[in-house]
This record gives sequence, structure tokens and C-alpha cells, in this order.
Amino acid sequence: MKNYEINRETLAIIPCGKGKSKIIEENNEFYVNYSTTKIIDYSCKFFGSSYEGRFNGTKSILGVSHKSPIIIEESNKIIFFPTTSPRLECCAWIALNNISKYYKSGIDTIIEFNCGKIIKLELSYGIVDNQVLRATRLSALINKRMNELIKSI
Repeated sequence: MKNYEINRETLAIIPCGKGKSKIIEENNEFYVNYSTTKIIDYSCKFFGSSYEGRFNGTKSILGVSHKSPIIIEESNKIIFFPTTSPRLECCAWIALNNISKYYKSGIDTIIEFNCGKIIKLELSYGIVDNQVLRATRLSALINKRMNELIKSI
């Protein structure tokens, strides 16, 4: 596959070695020859911005500059959050709006998606919970701003 654009069915982008990623969608799973961060950047550009622009937007809205959630596309409310620093090769990205629930499993965390798929992350529940809360806060603030904008028209 040449390029991959994140869409509403994208659940997660998981790193699989140097410059390779596993794409998990509601009804499909496949591999691409791009790092997770390159896929995020390409998708942001596809929808009219860049990773850097989206990162700066999140920083301005939330005041968060580390492991920041990113709005990939506003109208469909596609928001992803990183599991670690995006500078690290081991960084996975998870779609906020597709999560049904997440819970602790030993020292790991299980994420269940609305479609029934499950992934296991080798991360503590606290880290995942913090990232979900950041992404949820970003979503709520964007929704609030959009509602205020609509009311002012």
C-alpha cells in the first residue's frame, strides 16, 4: 500500500519494527511500510493540516506539549492519542471515539473497541487512562467552541 489515510473505521496504528505499522480497522487489519508518526502526519496533511500544525493546535487548546492527542479531522471528530512520545519508534496511536472500554490486565491494559475488537497494550492503566482523559478533554473543548461558533452565527 502506497499511502494510508486514517478514517472513521481506523481503530489503532501499531508499530511493527523500523518504519512499519499495523493498521487495525473495524473490519480489516494490514501492514504498511510507514512509521506510525508518518501515517499520522500524512493523514493530517490529507485533511488540510500537518502533524506539527495539529500538535500546536492541541498545545494551544490544552496546554499539553508531551504525548498530545491530535485531531486528525474535525467534522468526523477523528481524534487519536499516542501511547508514548511520538518521537519514539514504539509509539502506537489509538482512536478515541472508537473505544468502548479499557481496563487493567496485570501490568498491561486492554482496550475494547465499539466493533468488538480488542488490543492489549504493554502500558499501565494509568498511562492509558491519562491519554484517554486528555483526548476526551480536547474533544469536549473543540465541541464547545464549535457550538459557540454556531450559536454566534
